Amino acid sequence: MTISAVDIFSIGIGPSSSHTVGPMRAAKRFAEEFHPTNVRIELRGSLSSTGHGHGTDRASVLGLAGYEPVTVPLDIDPKPGAAVPTHGSITSIDGKEISFHIIFNDVALPEHPNGMIFTVLDENDEPTDQTETYFSVGGGFIQSASELKAAQDAPGETSGGVATQDQDVKVPWPFTNGAEMLDRCERSGMSISEIMMENEVALHGSEEFVNNHLDLVWDTMVECVEKGMRGRGILPGGLGVQRRCYALHQKLLRHENAERAGQLTAMEWVNLYAMAVNEENAAGGRVVTAPTNGAAGVIPAVMYYAKTYLPNFDREASRRFLLTAAAIGIVIKTNASISGAEVGCQGEVGSACAMAAAGLAELYDSTPAQVENAAEVALEHNLGLTCDPVGGLVQIPCIERNAIGAVKSINAARLARMGTGSHHVSLDDAVVTMKETGLDMMSKYKETSKGGLAVNIGLPVTITEC
Repeated sequence: MTISAVDIFSIGIGPSSSHTVGPMRAAKRFAEEFHPTNVRIELRGSLSSTGHGHGTDRASVLGLAGYEPVTVPLDIDPKPGAAVPTHGSITSIDGKEISFHIIFNDVALPEHPNGMIFTVLDENDEPTDQTETYFSVGGGFIQSASELKAAQDAPGETSGGVATQDQDVKVPWPFTNGAEMLDRCERSGMSISEIMMENEVALHGSEEFVNNHLDLVWDTMVECVEKGMRGRGILPGGLGVQRRCYALHQKLLRHENAERAGQLTAMEWVNLYAMAVNEENAAGGRVVTAPTNGAAGVIPAVMYYAKTYLPNFDREASRRFLLTAAAIGIVIKTNASISGAEVGCQGEVGSACAMAAAGLAELYDSTPAQVENAAEVALEHNLGLTCDPVGGLVQIPCIERNAIGAVKSINAARLARMGTGSHHVSLDDAVVTMKETGLDMMSKYKETSKGGLAVNIGLPVTITEC
């Protein structure tokens, strides 16, 4: 199976793709298979360590009730940021009462740091043999224990995503790494976005389907940016973080910074766009995994920049951007990870930065080699980036980090188009280095909130329980 752009850019609720979207999908999948009325949910590793702040418990019970990330009402009970009891019940979409028992266990399963075990309980709350283990592997992707093992037993092969899990279609231009991607472009005489479109059509049956999804993705991004710029108040979770984007937007509209900032005023708008998305994500709003929720602001910000400052930015341009970005996301996910719990924030904001740089380079009419170079520059200069969310919330440093990443993406694309595409470090070199760096990184820096800023500013990860 092949990962599709439809998988790379999925739509769900905040604040996290791995800790919110993935668990909701896993719980729904379990409920559809076993039809339980009494379930034990054991959250393991990172899903436990930052589960309260990421709404993992809320997402899991909503998934049991039959809700999906793309359509779940944003204000449904339990509300974003509200305390979820460890023992309780929820009414499913079809009116069935489902009891749940949630266990938080910070000890990770050996296969992956984002594990969850669902078990059907009998009338005495005793476990039955109806059980399944799932892993949330980043970007909302989930795998059962058997699926994860199969993927680990076949290294280098692309694991199938949600959109293509029931298909075994051969795409015309298959690639699993940057070198193969460039080879396919050279052999076909097509751009990266063009070979991606032919692959997507093979997977989904029509260009109309692909375009409709890409248009929905871009429309959702625009809506998220614009809603985020209007948002006010305190973000949920207990940190007391004030939403800043409304005030920042008003300042920029009054051109208060134009004389001081000069040509850099555009970058201040980019900061605004990225932070607007991530404030919406932190508030539990609807966002696009790009490739994750924690890094959801980078690509929309760069695309909104292109919409504002580049001539002839239209529907077709937005599709080219997203297809090119998705190609880079596929390369990274296939050969490393987009999960902060696996490799730190280099896999989240680092991956988003590389994808956005490639997409923008495509709109600059760069060659495939220059596009690949843009992605490499962006990823290279995010290597080693840790994931240490304060209070277990996707707020500090995540919101500002997306703004910095978006600006970095634009710079990487501009640097790449000034060159010939020839460079010493390839995208593949950067990807494998990112993977190795993630493996070497201590677990306290990988979405556990047990190191870095999460502990050094004096706030415990349990703040969300207060």
